[in-house]
Order: sequence, then C-alpha cells, then structure tokens
Amino acid sequence: MSGSASLSIAGAPAARRPRLGPALGLLGVALALAVLIALSSGSIPLPLNRVLSHLAQAVGLPGEVLTSRDAAVLYTLRLPRIVLAAAVGVTLGVAGASLQAIFRNPLADPGLVGVSSGAAFAGSVTMMLGVSGLGLSRSGLSLSTLLPATAFLGALAATILILALARRDGRCSATDMLLAGIAVNALGAAGIGLSSYLGDDQALRQMTFWMMGGFGGAAWTHIGPALVLMLAATAGLLANARRLDLYALGERDAFLLGLEPHRFAVRTVLLVALGVGAAVAVSGLIGFVGLVVPHMVRLWLGPAHRRLLPATALAAATLLILADTAARSIAAPADVPVGLLLGAVGAPVFLWLLRARGGRSFG
Repeated sequence: MSGSASLSIAGAPAARRPRLGPALGLLGVALALAVLIALSSGSIPLPLNRVLSHLAQAVGLPGEVLTSRDAAVLYTLRLPRIVLAAAVGVTLGVAGASLQAIFRNPLADPGLVGVSSGAAFAGSVTMMLGVSGLGLSRSGLSLSTLLPATAFLGALAATILILALARRDGRCSATDMLLAGIAVNALGAAGIGLSSYLGDDQALRQMTFWMMGGFGGAAWTHIGPALVLMLAATAGLLANARRLDLYALGERDAFLLGLEPHRFAVRTVLLVALGVGAAVAVSGLIGFVGLVVPHMVRLWLGPAHRRLLPATALAAATLLILADTAARSIAAPADVPVGLLLGAVGAPVFLWLLRARGGRSFG
C-alpha cells in the first residue's frame, strides 16, 4: 500500500468534500461558541451577557464592568484555562496529524507511540528532584520554567527511539511502531512509578494530579514559557503542510519532487517533541486528542495536509475547551481530570476506529 493510500481513509469522495474556507468558518464558529460557554460556566457561574458587556467595555465599547470578584474569576481562573486548553488542543491535534504523515499511519498518536510517555517520565523525574536536586538552584530557574525543557527532551528521546525501532527498508512498519510504542510506554510507566516511589509526599501528590491531565493549575505566569514553545512548534508544523503531502507519497517519490525525506522527518519529529513536551509539562497526560481529531477531520476534509492541519487545530482546540468546561462543571466545585474524561470517551472511539478498518493492515 502506498503512503498516500495508507493515509486515505474511507470517507466522502473528493468531489463531495466541503471547501476549506466554509469548513474553517464553521469550525471557527464552533470554537467561539465553546469559548463563550467556557467563560460563563463553572462552580462560580458568570452570566454570559455580563461577561460580554464587560469585555466590550474593556475594548472601548459600551458596556458594564464586572464586580471585582467576578473580574478576578474571569481573568485569573477562566481565561488562563481557556487559553491553555486551546493551546494544548491545537498542539496535540497538529502533532498527531504530523506524526501520522511521518509514520504513514492514520492511527499514530503521541500517546500511543510513547512520545507523551517519554515527556511524562522526564517531567516526573524533574518534579521528584526539583531544581536544587538537578544542580540548578543557582541558575534562577523555577520548576514551571524547567518542566517544558525536560519534558521536551524526554519526548524527543522517546520519538527518536521509536523511529529507529520502527524503520525497516526505508519506511516505518506500523506493527513495529506500535510494538515499540508499547515498550516505550512500559518503560515510561516504570520510570514514573520509580519517581513516585522515591519522591517525597509533596512531589508524589504533584505527580499524581499531573499524570491525570488537566488545566486546574493554569496561571499566566506558569503557562507562559510552555505557550511560547507550543506556538513555535505548531507554527513550524503548519508551515510543513505541503511537504507532509510530499512525504506521504513515499520517500523515493518525495525525493524526486525535491524533498529530502530523512532531514524533513527529523525536523518534523523535533517539532512534535517540542510541542508535545511543552503541552505535557503544563497539562499532564491527555490522550486521544492527537489520534481521534485528525482522523475525524480526515474523514471529513480528506488527507491533504493544507486542509487537514488547520481544521484539526480548530477542532482540537474546541474539543479540549469543551472537555475542560465539562470537567469543572459536572462535579463542581471539584475538578474532574480532563485526561480521565477524555480517556473514558477516547478509548471506545479508538476501538471503533480499529474495528472500522476491518482488520486491514495499517502500514
């Protein structure tokens, strides 16, 4: 099966697929509605009309200012969570679609193939040792600044290992990739368990909630460095959309069309590791976004990455904002971890995707 064929999944014929502009417009409207719902929902409800009136007044339009308490909830609690959820969704969605092109496998995902596990292991070691334990107490770095860097290195190491193990005769075997991912996930889980065992009570509590995935700790000062890394990585992946289409044709065809496949794959892997590492550092482990969202968008818009990547970014951002809104609303005032919520939904969807392929080979 050729690369392009392996990425094309049964769906609407090309002639019936919607145009990109209207599709992005529809997704943009869905994202805006998700943001509005998130702004007004939670353990402390804020009437939407008052929120919109306050935001209008803030940009110089007629409106009314919120009370000091409601303004604090809006700016200190709601907006950082919404921005972080959107950024993590965009990063994981675009990273998942890019990995699927590199592996030429529509079921590749940063979580399934061990990239997120590598980032989580590095992050757990960082939390266990702390800044002083890593010998960086004199550097002035905080744990929130250090976590994205170490999580990136863990994601990068895991990705390079999986690529090396899965590569045979110039292409990545899907079976070997999944087996390598299982092995790397097992190693990561063992390392995380060891870090939990060796860490003190504070580190253990921090790791436990972090591993469940969520945005409860979002704060502007905490998420700033990770947002920069996620933005840079996602921008680089979006700029590679046409090159990903060439790479999906196969390395030989891509080379004849002017693309140097090996260097391009390495650059893409670095960008994925950078984005996923930063996302895991601030949100913990959130699975299935990078698998399910690109897959569904591909069924709708087709496999061309200039259409797939921007639509996936908007759809993934919408999904995570709505998931976070549900997580902090269904058991208010407590927060249900977003990772657990998405895992409960994503696992059945993934099994449906496997069954829908009817036992066909992934590679």
